[in-house]
Formats: sequence, C-alpha cells, structure tokens
Amino acid sequence: MVPKKKMSKTRTRTRRSHHALRPVNYSVCPKCDHAKLPHAACGNCGFVNSSITLKIASDTE
Repeated sequence: MVPKKKMSKTRTRTRRSHHALRPVNYSVCPKCDHAKLPHAACGNCGFVNSSITLKIASDTE
C-alpha cells in the first residue's frame, strides 16, 4: 500500500510530540551523598531508609 497524499511536516511532528525522552529524576542519598533513583536502594552504600539497609557485596572478594 502506498499513501494517497503526502503527510505534511506539521502533522508528522504533531503526532510525534509525545515521543520526546524525559530526563531521569535523581535524588541524593542521605548517607553517602551519591545520586540514586527515588524510592530505590542506593547503589553505592545500599541505604534504603532508616529502618532498612541492604548489604552490598564488594568486588574485592
């Protein structure tokens, strides 16, 4: 199938207006001050909140 009419640039760009990438929200870990995703464990120290801390395995073992 072939399009019957040429689609204008305005129509194409209007349709694609929601395809833009959104920036990732980062928050700061309160323990080690590294960037982390909100509501997730810190990749550097394993801190989640004051009652939960995950143990992170070190690469030297």
